[in-house]
Order: sequence, then structure tokens, then C-alpha cells
Amino acid sequence: MTRHLVLAAGLACILSSALGTTALSAQQPAQQPAPPQAQQPQAQPQVQAPPQAQPTQSGNPDDSSFKITTSVNEVNLIFTVTDRHGAFIPNLKQSDFALLDDQKAPARVTSFTQQTNLPLRVGILIDASTSIRSRFQFEQQSANEFLLQALRAKSDRAFVMGFDSTPTVTQDWTNNLDALQTGVSKLRPGGGTALFDAVYTACRDKLLDQSRGQEPVRRAMILVSDGADNQSRAYIDDAIKMCQRAETIIYSISTNWTPSRGKGDDILMKMSNETGGRAFFPPSVDEISLGFTSIEEELRSQYALTYTPADFRADGAFRTIYLFANDRRYSVRTKKGYFSPKQ
Repeated sequence: MTRHLVLAAGLACILSSALGTTALSAQQPAQQPAPPQAQQPQAQPQVQAPPQAQPTQSGNPDDSSFKITTSVNEVNLIFTVTDRHGAFIPNLKQSDFALLDDQKAPARVTSFTQQTNLPLRVGILIDASTSIRSRFQFEQQSANEFLLQALRAKSDRAFVMGFDSTPTVTQDWTNNLDALQTGVSKLRPGGGTALFDAVYTACRDKLLDQSRGQEPVRRAMILVSDGADNQSRAYIDDAIKMCQRAETIIYSISTNWTPSRGKGDDILMKMSNETGGRAFFPPSVDEISLGFTSIEEELRSQYALTYTPADFRADGAFRTIYLFANDRRYSVRTKKGYFSPKQ
């Protein structure tokens, strides 16, 4: 324990020196995506940042005067800071954090803000397989409550996808709450479970598409499932890596209310952790809405920074991110890495 604290303190000093007054916030690094037919073991944790240049913004997302256009070698990073009880920590400064990109301190930090109003791009993925038939109505009700609470008509967009043996989009991108709720109501349980295929497809066809836009946004997937998968052609690593390419955070809500955790719970935890999100395990079907409420709160309680990596190469390679708070009482959660653009 003593050795760990000494090493952590040493690293903080090195980074503070390298960054001057531009230290940054923390999360673990991420891992490279792979095509859906070949599973690869998870390497050490990494965090994903934007694979390509995107604008960053502070203040009102609808006010173009606050937009910052980033160049190809700049990385946008959104992260959450909590204490050991899970409470969000506001009002921290750039100097409260330290960052490593590809094991090096960044060349410079171009912006640091406490972002609470970035537009949301949210995919609602609901398990509609036979295994969750008895809990399906609660899933639908809670998803509709989340849409009503979390989405702001002018700036936010969402889509609805149900999945059993195949994924089906019942409502494409829209800010129309009635249309989104209709999309949730259209879902009917039945069939096997292709969870990994659904996550892979949603990121590849919907959220990766959105990452090419000009507006800075938060991309998130709300995954409601028991974590079981018995029909996917893709592997879990494939799904995670596609989310990393799409710069999408997975928030998973387990519908497994048995007394003990099972394999499905481990799957949901892994997918959330590797993308910088969280997994929620409501103790009963009646409390599933609490998970949605926690997600909505977190999406509006995050920091954002833009930085230029040291020794940057536009070679399409995966670069790991390690971000942490200098105050070790706080935990930082963010993407674990990103793919540099390929020229």
C-alpha cells in the first residue's frame, strides 16, 4: 500500500512538471477494436478518445460563439469525477488532474471546462428476448421515463433498438419524445439473445455515424439486459472495440434480480468499464428506474477537456489514456483510449 502511494505521488509530480499548470482528470486506458469474427483477449485497461478531430465547446451548446474547432491531432475527453461514495464532485480545476496519453504527458491542453449542457446522442438498447419476458414491461416503462427526464427537445437526439436473435431499430434518430416512446412500445419479447451483435451494430451503424458530425456531443448507449448472449456472431471484444471507435460510453442496467451475480452481470460490467460507463444492478424490478435516473444525472455532471498529444502520429493506431485526480479520494471515469485518425 505504501509503495503504491509513493508511486502514485511520484507520477503526479512528473505529470505536473510536464504539464505545468495543465494537469488533467482520470480514467483507465482502453483497448483496440477488432472485426466481429475474431475474439481477442482484453489487454490492460485503456481509454478511448476521439478517433478524429471534433469540435469542443463550453457553455451553451446552441451558441456557436462558444465552439472550439479542434485540429486532427487534438483529442476531446469527457469524464466524470466521484468520491468513494459515488457522489459527483463539481468545481474542480485543470490543475487537479494528471493525464498520460500513450504513456506520455500531453504537449498542451487547449481547453478545460465543466460541461453540463453538451447535447446528448443516446442509443436505447432493450433486450427483447424470451429470457426477460416477465420483466419486459418494467423495462419499457423505465426507458420511457428516462426519455422524458433526460432528453431536451432542441439539442438532444436518441434512437430505440430492440434485440432478440437480431437487432431491430424501431425508432431512428429523433428529438420527438412521442416517436421515441412509440418506438419503445413497439418492442415485443420473444426469441434468442444476440446482445453482442446488437451493441456492435448500434455503434457501427448509428453512433459511429454520429461521431462524424460537426457538433460536440456526448454519445452514450443505455443497455437494458440480463447480459445473456446465445446467438451473436460477434464476440464481446468486438462489441467493445466498435464502441471505442464510435466514442460511445455504455451504461448498462441489469435485469437479473436473482440473489447471486451470474455471467451476464460480469458481461455488462466489462462492457461498461471498458468504455468508461457504469453498470447498474437494481435490487428489484420495481427499482429499475433508479438506474435510468442515475445515468441521466451523470450525463449532466461531467468535465471536458481538449489536448494535443505528445509524439502524435496519424497512423490509425490505438493510443491509451490514463487520467487521474491528484486528490486520491476522488475517482475519475472516462474512456480508456482512442484510435488516431489515419492519413
